Amino acid sequence: MRTQVAIIGAGPAGMFLAHLLRRHDIDAVVIERRDRAYVEGRVRAGVLEQVTVDLMHRLGLAERLVREGLVHGGTNLALDGEVFRIDMAALTGGSTVTVYGQQEVMRDLFDAAQADGLAIVWNAADVTLAGLDGDRPTVTWREQGEARTLDCDFVVGCDGFHGVSRGAIPEDVRKTFERVYPFGWLGILADVPPADHELIYANHERGFALASMRSPTRSRYYIQCGVDEDVADWPDERFWDELCVRLGPAAAAKVTRGPSFEKTIAPLRSFVTEPMRWGRLFLAGDAAHIVPPTGAKGMNLAVSDVTMLGEAFVDHYRDRSDAGIDGYSARALARVWKAERFSWWFTSVTHRFPTMDGFDRRIQMAELDYIRGSQAAQRTLAENYVGLPLSPA
Repeated sequence: MRTQVAIIGAGPAGMFLAHLLRRHDIDAVVIERRDRAYVEGRVRAGVLEQVTVDLMHRLGLAERLVREGLVHGGTNLALDGEVFRIDMAALTGGSTVTVYGQQEVMRDLFDAAQADGLAIVWNAADVTLAGLDGDRPTVTWREQGEARTLDCDFVVGCDGFHGVSRGAIPEDVRKTFERVYPFGWLGILADVPPADHELIYANHERGFALASMRSPTRSRYYIQCGVDEDVADWPDERFWDELCVRLGPAAAAKVTRGPSFEKTIAPLRSFVTEPMRWGRLFLAGDAAHIVPPTGAKGMNLAVSDVTMLGEAFVDHYRDRSDAGIDGYSARALARVWKAERFSWWFTSVTHRFPTMDGFDRRIQMAELDYIRGSQAAQRTLAENYVGLPLSPA
């Protein structure tokens, strides 16, 4: 088999890139170690920046997004139960975010891929990359017990933190930067109306909480917890009680309780690897970087990566220019680090850290009180929350 671009991983980064390349008649094959049901079923992000929404429109994938997505012009912060709103649209010249779950995005990407005949290899075992530092890279794997080989011009690693792609960059070239947070998010999904039509990020003396949603009838709630806690120790009644305490009486009065049908604890970490390109290998999405979920940057960063990379491949194949390929890593990392900064900052002002003393708590409270009273501070938060523009090529 031969193609121009081999894409490792059929998550958001891989599938958005496959669609982008198809629009410009660039051949690509997506190689995924799981099946469609597994990839589509993963419960992940639910807030789309304008960059992501715009790309879905450009690719002709926004029909359900327009019909079912929830457009938010603002978001809410709460400090010990006192809620105040950030009018993002007014502060950013009309920019918004859209609540539309990653599961729905993946469904749209896969349905369109099937209709367009995009080449996807499912259940690929033992994926191996070779020849990345030359001009004839190859990808090998086993499919139903048979060995397969794909020759290509370039390989794009979109296979997440645990994939093979990042490790293919030599250790003496690869640099990693990481911060692991000493807590996790206990999250539930429940078929109940959300507490508010926009998100509420709550800082309470007992810890962080988030009131979110997936639809007008499906709510997504989180509370900060110990990273080593057991979900079994959090029956629904205990979760609802703790959530309501942290949101405060005004927001809690609007919480509709009901049985959860999904409950997990997710650790929080910040992670970046540099460079995002080595030889004929390019990294995108979680293969290159991870952000804590505060601020919902994960999938949106993956989309911005492949948007830049798609432009670079178009320049290479159409215009015979390698400027975009050569500049991809620096361009992508410029936006990655800004998103890492915002996610770290937003986490630091909304969560309780084990080492916090009274001074630290007062600083947090002062920071949030400053945001509440300063339009300049609100504008900075809003600009980052709705998504910074792509770095110039």
